[in-house]
Amino acid sequence: MKCAKLMTALVSASCLLAGCASGPADDKIQIEIVSYKPEAAKVFEEIQDLFNETHDDIHLTINSPNEAMTILKTRFVREDYPDIVAIGGDINYSGFLDAGLFENLEGQPFLDKVKEGYREIDKQLEFVPMDGDYAVPYVANAAGILYNRELFEEHGWKVPETWEEFTDLCETISKAGVQPLYAGYKDTWTTFAPWNAMAVELADPDICQQVNRGEATFTEAYDLTAQRIRDLLPYIQPNPSAYGYSDAATAFANEEAAMWAIGSYAIPQIRSVNPDMEIGSFVMPATDKAEDRWLNSGIDLQFCVMEDSPNKEAAMEVIDYLCQDEVMDLYLADQGGVSCLKGDFAIPEELGDMKEYIESGKVRDFHDHYYPSEMAVDAMIQTYLLDTSTDAKEKFLKKFDTEWQRYNRDLIRRLQEENQ
Repeated sequence: MKCAKLMTALVSASCLLAGCASGPADDKIQIEIVSYKPEAAKVFEEIQDLFNETHDDIHLTINSPNEAMTILKTRFVREDYPDIVAIGGDINYSGFLDAGLFENLEGQPFLDKVKEGYREIDKQLEFVPMDGDYAVPYVANAAGILYNRELFEEHGWKVPETWEEFTDLCETISKAGVQPLYAGYKDTWTTFAPWNAMAVELADPDICQQVNRGEATFTEAYDLTAQRIRDLLPYIQPNPSAYGYSDAATAFANEEAAMWAIGSYAIPQIRSVNPDMEIGSFVMPATDKAEDRWLNSGIDLQFCVMEDSPNKEAAMEVIDYLCQDEVMDLYLADQGGVSCLKGDFAIPEELGDMKEYIESGKVRDFHDHYYPSEMAVDAMIQTYLLDTSTDAKEKFLKKFDTEWQRYNRDLIRRLQEENQ
């Protein structure tokens, strides 16, 4: 029995790596989607089955393996491509697009359903500006400040709209004997939560491209972001780098702090500890003027048709189906998030304070989506926040510029050559 189970597991893994298609061996066009979200496997299976029940000429298979990006990269090296990939809007997308792997979707009717703010985010993710559209943004997440609604109502605290109001609120909360903020900086990636939410308001959305073109420096562009993320430290529990993400989620769920600078993706973790907690989320008020705020929202899931797919017309039909309102409703009901498509889609109750930004498309992407992973910016931020020297900010920003040039030298050289 053990041998049989082992053989089954090996065959399943081999099929994913080799692009085996499941389903009936008939004359239907076989379309394979590989999704990088294993947590959405159940709802994707439901969507897959609904599609197959309603289409006589196409059979859809949606695979959602663990370590999907590793599997995809292995298949790409072997030139063994699925028809569609379901990935996030981040630097992996940028790299795949730059390698010429994706089909230009310009002119496809389903693109008209996508909110302009998220189409613009995809354009900014291009290493080198390209004509056309190469992805269909589907679902986004949102990041700012999660807060305890009950505590706010009990004390009469108001949601702040400017940096001054925010720091004043933190002072007020502290004087009431409540910890204003909690953080789990031991897991360095969590430093990106406040960093990104501030940077989208305090720096240009295309700052990384500006630096690559030699038109700006991070030392200047990130000066205020670096200052204000440090200014939060007095309002966070002592030694936040000793606590991880799970610690912060548990502490916030247990009402040990009034707020947590993190994204909407943390809500399920909080609810696993305190299912009945009344959670709110507001846009990070990092600016001096309320009207200058932007919602930090990135593309959590989007669909790209592979340029080498032999069944592009059928792939377009699949994506058109995925963009139908009832399919989007099905996905959101299971996974939550914010629809990148226009329409009357549910917005999670916890994100009610962000509704006007979501509906108007006043959104900007996570800055770390543009950072090379090798640069380890999250660790750099953690080190900076631990640095008590008087020139800590200057050292951090100088290193940011130096490391950026190091890890992006090939791209920078390429842009220089193309602009000569």
